[in-house]
Amino acid sequence: MARFTLPRDIYHGYDAMDVLKTLEGKRAIICTGGGSARRNGSLGKAEAYLKEAGMEVRIYEGIESDPSVETVLKGAAVMEEFKPDWIVAIGGGSPIDAAKAMWIKYEYPDITFEEMKKVFGIPKLRRKAHFVAISSTSGTATEVTSFSIITDYEKGIKYPIADFEITPDIAIVDPELTHGMPKKLVAHTGMDAFTHAVEAYVSTANCEFTDPLAIHAIELIQKYLVKSYEGDMEARDKMHYAQCLAGMAFSNALLGIVHSMAHKTGAAFADCGAHLIHGAANAMYLPKVIAFNAKDSTAAERYGVIADYMHLDGKTTEEKIKNLIAWIRDTQKKLNIPSAIRFYGKDALPAPEGFVPEAVFLERLPKIAAEAILDACTPSNPRQPSQEEMEKLFKACYYDLDVDF
Repeated sequence: MARFTLPRDIYHGYDAMDVLKTLEGKRAIICTGGGSARRNGSLGKAEAYLKEAGMEVRIYEGIESDPSVETVLKGAAVMEEFKPDWIVAIGGGSPIDAAKAMWIKYEYPDITFEEMKKVFGIPKLRRKAHFVAISSTSGTATEVTSFSIITDYEKGIKYPIADFEITPDIAIVDPELTHGMPKKLVAHTGMDAFTHAVEAYVSTANCEFTDPLAIHAIELIQKYLVKSYEGDMEARDKMHYAQCLAGMAFSNALLGIVHSMAHKTGAAFADCGAHLIHGAANAMYLPKVIAFNAKDSTAAERYGVIADYMHLDGKTTEEKIKNLIAWIRDTQKKLNIPSAIRFYGKDALPAPEGFVPEAVFLERLPKIAAEAILDACTPSNPRQPSQEEMEKLFKACYYDLDVDF
């Protein structure tokens, strides 16, 4: 038996935030990140609408990119004191992911982060509060997923919390909120969404319910991502819907080792000043993982189907996969995303994120590879890598090597 779970309600289109006026409750806490929610007006609008619904409102601001365990604990403490009926998270993946984890801790004050990390091991929520997610970026799709990514900076590792319990009750998908996204964010989140859709389609947990969502997301991203990056706002709107479709797919079909690898390298070189942004890491790793997974005949066939829907040339499955990888590499160039880790921070614009030194990479490689194998996204990958193969994959991603093993 399989399960397919989405938010109870998805409100989409311009003015979708109006639904906040209809919520019933006494108190609502709004969780958000930096100043973007204030600048685009979504924070003020959400606060006004919730007050119009008759609720007392508290705002919890300052959730950082790649939120930490400490941030989760602080936010949960605020919730415990305020006792909200509704948790409303606004922004990109970081504030929404953080608010999901805070929600768990608020409902179960004694739960530890180690217990929260157990895949599909979260106890029943909604005893104290319900959850609304309002996404202002077009990549993570956390507004419709059963995932939350929290970083343990002490260990330098991102951990996915995975459980259908943290699927939001209400998702608000208003594309107008994305119109102020910087180009770089458009590029990274767009490739994150593309990776979600591709990994969901070839995942061992794919099914008839997830496949159409993944394929249509891929088609939309192929058509609109570069246009969105170039400033076309109609394309930007389409990308917001595409990333949501990809999220619906992967939340149920799960992901693969592109995400396992990205989770374990995101903060692994923070002490070197190198922060491997998640969407950029996915873009760099995806071509290598496709080549690795294509050794599995079932995965190869499904990559070929993706190429067919994208109308890429190729008479044989091998040719189709080659052309799919070439399309990804070409799109990376158009989006100004480096092709490999060793180039990251050198040719990234508008500002470098920090460079990963070769010696440091090689020294930490065995541990990073081992952690990636243990990641929650690895079991649904179509081909299970050994320690040696995972290290080879990371080296291919660092040096931009061909994958033939």
